[in-house]
Amino acid sequence: METTNLVLVEQFCSNCDVEFSFINSLNEYGIIEIIILEDKKYISNEHLKDVERAIRFHYELNINIEGIDVISNLLKQIDDLQQELIATKNKLKLFDSE
Repeated sequence: METTNLVLVEQFCSNCDVEFSFINSLNEYGIIEIIILEDKKYISNEHLKDVERAIRFHYELNINIEGIDVISNLLKQIDDLQQELIATKNKLKLFDSE
């Protein structure tokens, strides 16, 4: 697998001054997914936004991992509902134009 869309966890932790155990906890709770290639751990670029949000919640707002998990699940539900609302509005537009 190519590592072009992956960030090495060790490098990310070093650059952002974050403990590896925090990133590992995010993985254990299913907030992010750590990819292991050739005995090295990576985060995909698509999860970076989630990691950065979790870092802000934890280090700036002192929210624990369980709280971050709840917040992440609620944000995902909101996003799903917004997508469903958009799809419903688009269907309604089809009926209105007929």
